[in-house]
Amino acid sequence: MRGSCCHDYRRFTSDVKIKSISIVGGPEGTSPSKLRVFINREGIDFSDAESMQAVQEWELAENLQGVLEYQTRYSKFQSVGNITLHFPESFGGDTTQIRYIGFKGEATQLKRDVVATIVYEIRPNPSDHKTKAETGGGFSQVE
Repeated sequence: MRGSCCHDYRRFTSDVKIKSISIVGGPEGTSPSKLRVFINREGIDFSDAESMQAVQEWELAENLQGVLEYQTRYSKFQSVGNITLHFPESFGGDTTQIRYIGFKGEATQLKRDVVATIVYEIRPNPSDHKTKAETGGGFSQVE
């Protein structure tokens, strides 16, 4: 098993639907020749990746220019929160080189609160900013 490599992408900023994956490997036999993907499983290491059932596997071609995309079984990649990529073999090199990993797909939901309106002021206008005392809030002093 030459050139085994495992890459864990912790969490996406929102759940995603992944349609395809692109892998650009290294020259002289160091490109990965096989890809195994695990989704929504955290803490996978090399021994886990070897023994676990992958969601999908691909036999890869050497892709030094980034022109190849590998289609996912789209129904299995509908709500991906994190993804782990396992590259168990290369094309013969002692190491596996990966120069680029790309995903095509779309976000399904945002997990962060989104700010609806932001106002930047170069010089604030005091009449736009009421103080707590002016609006009835704040502290009162007891004598």
